[in-house]
Amino acid sequence: MTSLDAAATIMDADIVETPETEAPEPVAATILDGWSEEQTASFQKDILTFRHRLEDTGLFTDAALIDLLERHPANMLDVCTMGATNDPLYPNKFRTGDFRDASAADLLAAAKAGCIWINARKAMNIHADYNAVLKRMYGDLSEATGNRAFNANGGILISSPVARVPYHFDKTEVILWHVRGQKTVHVWPVSQDFIPDRAVEATLTNMIEDDLPYTAAFEDHSTVLKLQPGQGATWPLNAPHRVDNETFCVSVTTEYSTTESATKNAAMMTNATLRRYFGMNPLYERDGAVARRLKSIAGRVIRKTPLAVNTTGTDMVTFKIDASVEGYVVNVEPFERNF
Repeated sequence: MTSLDAAATIMDADIVETPETEAPEPVAATILDGWSEEQTASFQKDILTFRHRLEDTGLFTDAALIDLLERHPANMLDVCTMGATNDPLYPNKFRTGDFRDASAADLLAAAKAGCIWINARKAMNIHADYNAVLKRMYGDLSEATGNRAFNANGGILISSPVARVPYHFDKTEVILWHVRGQKTVHVWPVSQDFIPDRAVEATLTNMIEDDLPYTAAFEDHSTVLKLQPGQGATWPLNAPHRVDNETFCVSVTTEYSTTESATKNAAMMTNATLRRYFGMNPLYERDGAVARRLKSIAGRVIRKTPLAVNTTGTDMVTFKIDASVEGYVVNVEPFERNF
C-alpha cells in the first residue's frame, strides 16, 4: 500500500511464521460482513469495496494501539512525515523520522495532531493477538472466494488528518481494511497511460520507493473511494493509487503473493534487462502465457546475478519526534537509519 512496505518483498511475500505468545480467541465470529457472490466475482479483477468487523476485536482503540507501539520492534516501525509541495529539500517526499526518544503515547498523539504517518510493519503477523485476527480475515476470504489459503503480511497504519500517500503502486496483491476515520482512495486503471512498464521495471530494483510518474491530468481518470470505518477496498494487481486522509485514521494494509504477481514481477525483471542492456522495448501486456512463463523463469535467475542492478538508495533520517514542539516534528541533520 505504501513506499516503505515495498521493502518487505519483491517476488514473494516474506511471512512471519511464529507468533510471540499464545493467541487469544478472536472477538468476532467472522471478520467479513455481508460478502456477496458479486464481490467474489469481482475479487482481484475489479475495484471492490466491502464491509468488515475489525473494530469489534478491540485491537484498534487508543489504548490498544499504545500497547502495540510499546511492544512492536523498533526496526519494524516506520514513523514518517511528508515534505510539502513547496519544500525545497523534500517536495512531496516521504521523510523518515527518529522516534526513539518518544513514548508510544507521544507517537499516537503526534499522529492525531501533526503530519505523522506510522506503519507498524507486519504487526498482524508478529503479535499473537493480531495474528489470530489476520488468520480469521484471510480464512473468511478463502471461504468466501474459494481461493486457496493466503499467506498474507499485515501492517497497521496510524496516520494524521493531513497525511497522504502519493501516487504509487504495489508489487503484490493488496487489501486495505479501514478501521477508524475517513480516508479517500483514488485508483487508476492498469494501463501504459498510468503505469508504464518502464516505471514498474524501475521499482523492481528499488526496495524503498514505488512512486510513479504523475500529472494533474490523471485526476479525471481515477475511481474515487470514500472509505468509512468498517469498510475495506481492494483493486487489480499493480493498479496505481494514492490516498488522502480526511481525519485521523487507523487502517490495516495486507499484502499477499499470488502466482500472477510472482510471475509478473519476475517476467518484468527480464524485460528490464532486455530494455537496459539490449535496447529493446518489451511490454508485458504483449506477451502470451508461454512468453510470460519463460521470462518469469529467466527473471528469477537474473535477480541473482549482477545484471539485476540494485538502485535502492540509503534510507536517511531527516527529522525526529519531539512532544515539546507544536506538530511534533523537528528537523535534524540527515543520517542513515540505523535502528
